[in-house]
Amino acid sequence: MTAAPASPLRRPGRNYRLLTAAAVITGLGTHGALIAAAFAVLDAGGDGGDVGLVAAARTAPLVLFLLIGGAVADRLPRHRVMVAANALNCVSQAAFAWLVLAGDPKLWQMMLLTALCGTGQAFFGPAAEGMLMSSVSREQASRAFALFRMATQGATIGGAALGGAMIAAMDPGWVLAIDAASFALAGALRAFLDVSHIPSRAPGGGLLADLRDGWQEFIGRPWLWSIVAQFSVVVAAVGAAESVYGPLVARDELGGARPWGFALAAFGVGTLGGAFLMTRWKPRRMLLAGTLCVFPLALPSAGLAVPLPVAGLCGVMFVSGVAIEVFGVSWMTAMHQEIPEEKLSRVSAYDWFGSVAMMPVATALAGPVEALVGRGEALWGCAALIVVVTGAVLFVPEVRSLTRATATTEVVAAEGPKPVSADAEGSVGRLG
Repeated sequence: MTAAPASPLRRPGRNYRLLTAAAVITGLGTHGALIAAAFAVLDAGGDGGDVGLVAAARTAPLVLFLLIGGAVADRLPRHRVMVAANALNCVSQAAFAWLVLAGDPKLWQMMLLTALCGTGQAFFGPAAEGMLMSSVSREQASRAFALFRMATQGATIGGAALGGAMIAAMDPGWVLAIDAASFALAGALRAFLDVSHIPSRAPGGGLLADLRDGWQEFIGRPWLWSIVAQFSVVVAAVGAAESVYGPLVARDELGGARPWGFALAAFGVGTLGGAFLMTRWKPRRMLLAGTLCVFPLALPSAGLAVPLPVAGLCGVMFVSGVAIEVFGVSWMTAMHQEIPEEKLSRVSAYDWFGSVAMMPVATALAGPVEALVGRGEALWGCAALIVVVTGAVLFVPEVRSLTRATATTEVVAAEGPKPVSADAEGSVGRLG
């Protein structure tokens, strides 16, 4: 048996460090800015409905442009797409900050600038995911993704806490200005990414052809589209429970917003714990382990339905935070292993699109559903949906059988085609 030829040096360390540092910087700025935007709307005389409109203005372009963003990121150098998206975010947030600091911003202006920020994210996200996955080798992937997620989750927690503290001490406009500066700094770091290891892409037939090609790659893998379909329901159910019902339960049953803040903090700590766990644990059947860890995401909805006391609710939120990180790292590792490098951004865009597409509908329907069946029943329904769709995914053979590639499978792939089972074809045939 001939040994597999050595892989070309990818210098993952430098790119990985730049990507992680830039993600932490923007995470610190963005999560504070989300809070600042809400208070800017309220300070301008808006109400809860206006805050919702500004939030919707951010998510609507994300849904509309994600697929195009994925195709563009596979067509153009990904780091340039990322830098351009950061520049758009920087300009839009700086303009938002100037309006707020100048006084009397109009609702339509805030919605427009927030929509521009969402548009930038639609192009940035698929490019960033493809760039991250191409920056590490297969041997490094699982640990590298876990450490990356640990850093970004820490930035999420720190950014929200820092943003809240800054808003208490200064005008929300200054928090938005800091967010604009964070995008400028992160974009500067990303401009230094090395893309020499990424093969040049052959000229294609156009943007629509790229979208069709990405769709064929997506729909041709049952494990991929089934889990994305699962998460379209899971994300919607979790979003309705935690964005709409959670604050209401806290207000009516737990004594106010402070207990809900503790529960959300427990979830954040859980995500850090889960990411740390995945730096040490490499489950052989990645998708099976990850999918089994989706079941605990039903616990917060059930806990709110009871409702549990604050300590119990914090406990189930912590467990769900650990579980989602086990799934997240397993999912990224499977994508890295199975999807061809030149199609990573397009496939990631379909993944993102499927996962977030139902969120606006779910949050919009949460109120009417509560009025129709009651809050407790609606929350039990959210928990049941998560359990049912997750159980259904386990009937997909590839979800149960997809295994982590080993040095042996790399040698087999390097030697040429061999008769393999249908379940093994995805993990072996894509290694070359």
